[in-house]
Amino acid sequence: MSKVDPTKSNGMDLTWLGKPHEHDPGRLYSQTGADWQYRVDFDRLRKERLAKLQAEMRADDLGALVLFAGANIRYATASYQGNWKYNINIRYAVVPATGEPTLFETAGSDLQCAIIDLPWMADRIRPAITWQWAEGAVPFMAGRMAESILDVLKEHGVQKEKIGIDNLDMPALEAFKKLNINIVNGWPAVSRARVVKTRDEIELLKQASSIGDAAMWKIKYEWLKPGVREREIEAKVHEFMLERGCEIIYDIIVASGGNTSPYRRWATDKLIRQGDLVIVDINAVGPSGYFIDFVRCFKCAGPYGGVQAKMTGKEIDLYREVYDSMYAGIEQLRVGNTSADVVKAFPEYDDDTYGTVTLQQFAHSIGITLYEGMWMSRAYSMKYPAEIKEHMYFAIETFAGHPELPQTCRLEENVLVTKEGPVIFTRMEHMEEAMVGR
Repeated sequence: MSKVDPTKSNGMDLTWLGKPHEHDPGRLYSQTGADWQYRVDFDRLRKERLAKLQAEMRADDLGALVLFAGANIRYATASYQGNWKYNINIRYAVVPATGEPTLFETAGSDLQCAIIDLPWMADRIRPAITWQWAEGAVPFMAGRMAESILDVLKEHGVQKEKIGIDNLDMPALEAFKKLNINIVNGWPAVSRARVVKTRDEIELLKQASSIGDAAMWKIKYEWLKPGVREREIEAKVHEFMLERGCEIIYDIIVASGGNTSPYRRWATDKLIRQGDLVIVDINAVGPSGYFIDFVRCFKCAGPYGGVQAKMTGKEIDLYREVYDSMYAGIEQLRVGNTSADVVKAFPEYDDDTYGTVTLQQFAHSIGITLYEGMWMSRAYSMKYPAEIKEHMYFAIETFAGHPELPQTCRLEENVLVTKEGPVIFTRMEHMEEAMVGR
């Protein structure tokens, strides 16, 4: 029997696909599972994330990692019990450089839910010892927390090795010192693991971008009208994206008219008027915790003498300035380039003036947090360049906010780095009149 050529199906040449499925933003799997198609493999996702993390730990000669940040705990153990738990230090995990992690979950029903929900954690779920807000008992409770961690380190025989920590407060620091635990900065290892995505992470980021694109289309063609308040747009985006499978809506920035200059990064009750430029920045947690973060700038059209309003020549020039600098940066998101190559494409702005990140023209890694371990800014990237690697995934954004402008513009795309070059996952179109010649 002759073998089947995987590039052909019923005589059809499939080599035209030209790239892995996860690299193509137009080839999107359903969020649901099925027996007839190999979609997101969550078991593979869990195993590959942990394997990447442990490889980076070994590269830094860490015996274990102690994780307090919710996203890091999720990355290592695939546990999630709501966004409210992410940054309040009431749960933690210990990840040995070899072997399986142990999760310390909030006692009570949360602990029982974890045991039910996380069979891959088997018998490695224990009650977390909370110490923050314990009033006069803070040192005592922090000591108990540290002791619970030391028990796991001893079980893996790494109690005398370097132990990486992702973040901690002063009581926890003192508790670790009293037990002579050799704690070091664990963020570099965590960051290196998280900024390079697995195939399943890429697929989930693609699903998130598809929901964001759909919401942005709704804004432009259905919801954006004179008299609508900025917060009404925000509310509609919340409802739509949650209905389409997002876990939570992190923040929806809607700034219109005068609220774009200076740019106000939150929605208000301001009425959107005819002729307003409207900047919308969607930040949401998509399926299985993976983010969408992108920006479009629209013109609120109104009946001017029976003719639908378009962008003025000056507004088009402004839009193109932002678009061109953003895409010049995107062009540099290539394997082997560095963050310096990217930021050199950005115009000078307050990053240069103050030597710090404005968060208005930069590139940042996204994944299971909005801001992961790699930021690119003119404030420092040219002096301290970082290497761009295959399967990194960035939100890249630019801004034009010249003095005395009545309105300003921002844009942002989500981009996957592949061997063949950058692939843009956000597909919502740009303003037609500004794209002539682009």
